[in-house]
Amino acid sequence: MSLTQSPAPMAPQFPPIGHGFEPPLREDIRPKVILCVAASDAHVVGNHMIAMFLRDNGFEVVNLGAATPIEEIMDAHQKHPDVIAIIIGSLNGHAADDLAGLGIAKRDYQVRCPVFLGGNLSVGSRKTSREVDQLLSDGVNEIVNDPEKLLIKLKQLASGASASVPQLPVQTAQQGTF
Repeated sequence: MSLTQSPAPMAPQFPPIGHGFEPPLREDIRPKVILCVAASDAHVVGNHMIAMFLRDNGFEVVNLGAATPIEEIMDAHQKHPDVIAIIIGSLNGHAADDLAGLGIAKRDYQVRCPVFLGGNLSVGSRKTSREVDQLLSDGVNEIVNDPEKLLIKLKQLASGASASVPQLPVQTAQQGTF
């Protein structure tokens, strides 16, 4: 290489997504999830990042995108009854309002898979358990704000380790951005 010639650009090297020590899911078996953002929320960047993360870790993602009303989520479930989970994100803090009636819709559409919710669950800097309690009583099975924890739970579901849908959350993660 001469002084006037610049070196060839190198592609960035990133570590594998996920835990690294776990084998990826089998290529011929790609468990399917539905992913979306709550009805009044237009934040789509996090949604796309979670979709990429899940795909990179062996999941098929039916991504409904931002501003998804409950009825669209239920329609997607009807079209994809083999999903192992429904994952909803919310960053604007209006998840409780957006998901009011989720439990009734799950019953009416006979949704048997768990519904995970992550993100900013309430408006303002003060967070209380009121919003979490409301969401859990209205059909959300679990609040998970850490993508790595979500991945663990989805892999458990995919392996059949959690055959039944929990009626109450097993774990409630701290609030943050999902």
